[in-house]
Amino acid sequence: MTGLTSVLRNLADKLYEKRKNAALEVEGIVKQLTTAGDHDKITAVINLLTTEFTNSPQANHRKGGLIGLAAATVGLTSEAAQHLEQIVPPVLNSFSDQDSRVRYYACEALYNIAKVVRGDFIIFFNQIFDALCKLSADSDANVQSAAHLLDRLVKDIVTESDQFSIEEFIPLLRERMNVLNPYVRQFLVGWITVLDSVPDIDMLGFLPDFLDGLFNMLSDSSHEIRQQADSALSEFLQEIKNSPSVDYGRMAEILVQRAASPDEFTRLTAITWINEFVKLGGDQLVPYYADILGAILPCISDKEEKIRVVARETNEELRAIKADPAEGFDVGAILSIARRQLSSEWEATRIEALHWISNLLNRHRAEVLTFLNDIFDTLLEALSDPSDQVVLLVLEVHACIAQDPQHFRQLVVFLVHNFRVDNSLLEKRGALIIRRLCVLLDAERVYRELSTILEGESDLDFASIMVQALNLILLTSSELSELRDLLKHSLVNPFGKDLFVSLYASWCHSPMAIISLCLLAQTYQHASTVVQSLVEEDINVKFLVQLDKLIRLLETPIFAYLRLQLLEPGRHVWLLKALYGLLMLLPQQSAAFKILRTRLKTVPSYSFNGEQLRRTSSGNPYQILHHMPGGSQITEDGDINQDSKNSHNGINFASRLQQFEQMQRQHRQHAKVQAQSHRNSTTSSTPKDVQRPEELSRTSSSDVNRPASRSRRAAGQLQL
Repeated sequence: MTGLTSVLRNLADKLYEKRKNAALEVEGIVKQLTTAGDHDKITAVINLLTTEFTNSPQANHRKGGLIGLAAATVGLTSEAAQHLEQIVPPVLNSFSDQDSRVRYYACEALYNIAKVVRGDFIIFFNQIFDALCKLSADSDANVQSAAHLLDRLVKDIVTESDQFSIEEFIPLLRERMNVLNPYVRQFLVGWITVLDSVPDIDMLGFLPDFLDGLFNMLSDSSHEIRQQADSALSEFLQEIKNSPSVDYGRMAEILVQRAASPDEFTRLTAITWINEFVKLGGDQLVPYYADILGAILPCISDKEEKIRVVARETNEELRAIKADPAEGFDVGAILSIARRQLSSEWEATRIEALHWISNLLNRHRAEVLTFLNDIFDTLLEALSDPSDQVVLLVLEVHACIAQDPQHFRQLVVFLVHNFRVDNSLLEKRGALIIRRLCVLLDAERVYRELSTILEGESDLDFASIMVQALNLILLTSSELSELRDLLKHSLVNPFGKDLFVSLYASWCHSPMAIISLCLLAQTYQHASTVVQSLVEEDINVKFLVQLDKLIRLLETPIFAYLRLQLLEPGRHVWLLKALYGLLMLLPQQSAAFKILRTRLKTVPSYSFNGEQLRRTSSGNPYQILHHMPGGSQITEDGDINQDSKNSHNGINFASRLQQFEQMQRQHRQHAKVQAQSHRNSTTSSTPKDVQRPEELSRTSSSDVNRPASRSRRAAGQLQL
């Protein structure tokens, strides 16, 4: 060992050549000891190299020690495996040396050791991988270069080894995948690609462990890293398509999160994977449908067209799958996602969310209705959506729910409530909502239910506005033409009579609505009676605005039958009287006055003899008669004369008039209370925004003089 001492001394020399020659001598000495089988002395040499050199505070000693350990390994040749536990750890420790030259020599030493032992050093793979991972981002370019050479050799050894344990390696890989350093990321992707290329290593089975890390690299600032990560992911996706057994569930959770990434490329890749998973996953994905839907719906409105296209395709694929709750399909979770997406800022997403709710109702109605309380309020709020298409779809969902009588009643009650608390909803969406519901749920059924609810409405102001809105829709909407036809025959058709009586109860909240209903139902005599029952308090600005609208509606095709009846004034005296009554209520300078007066001037001026028009001795105004061909006697309102004094085809008009007058008294009393309350809250001085009586009169006149499109709208009135 005396010669060894001088040799070892040269290992610490400043000159590289002397260290190199000393290393060759160490190799020769170890080779001799190996031949002699003296492993104890070999162990002593290795310990000496470790303690005196690799652990030395002197950099040259550490360099020499590393060269010496590599030389000793070369000298051991096939016997090296039994001494690796002594040789490799000191070299690995040197990878973290502060001196870059020492780190370089460590790379060189391990390279030479690996060339000798090959697969035998696999037992140190995780430590070597961890060290290489750090060296790949080394600040010294020479160290990086040496690490790359070593890395390639280690990859070659691993790919040809049958001792490599992927199970032990994956936890380390998963831990390193979140490193942000670009050099480390390249290093990691390189290893993933290499290991995936080895037939005996099942990287696909462990893909969920590092998939998120790969997706994380798609948003790297380096184009090269993004490209490498994308290439690796594409390869894995292809393997998934060809593999009979894949763990879709764990990966689906990762993809759902990545589909919401702020990075466009990451979102596109994630949604593309989800698309393939939906096609391939089958029953495995059933528990994850809700999460997948939560990822798809926002992407349908993505700013990037490619993402929108894939998201829409995936959405259709998912919706086409006929999963059953018994198989784990969670209807409640899907509904929760759809409900949440109804609050999305994007119209396309809200529309698809509604399609999902509708789809679930059609397929799993019973299950959906058990969650009705969770989604009902949101569906009602959606009626205020700025998009007409969304509102129409919401109404379809509501109509589907309302197929059951109890849910129908609930819908209409909640709808009226929403109109009450949100005047803008009634004003902006009221006509659209009511008309569409009439198409989807039967107009007569909808109007009867609304009338029943409004009849007992405690908020009289709202009831009046709501009835006026419903009346305007009834008079103008094409969807309600059959309802109008039914009402026109109220005096001769029992169904028309029942509808007239049903609507009358709530239409009493608005004098103009009642008059309109009577004109539509051809109960002209009662219309005239209602007009003459009006008192001073009833004829206000709101009333005149409504009257203006009615006069203009009388000139539309809807009331053509009424205008044609004016050709026979002898048969329709009460119609004339009702119209003249309305004319007398209008300010003479208003446009509506001129329109109606012009129309009445065109009525033929026939003369009537006393036999054609006469009052009975009882003085009952409902028994003014005229003779029809064939000898039958018909009252003004078209009824065959009845023995009952006040009943016409089952309609007790006297009772209806009392009902109307009673309701109007409530409204007048309510108005007085409001006015008194207002006076009590004001100061003695007259505020600028309070109109004096003479100003109100001028306002009334000017309001009704304007064309309908410009007429000032009373609070809460609809414009159709």
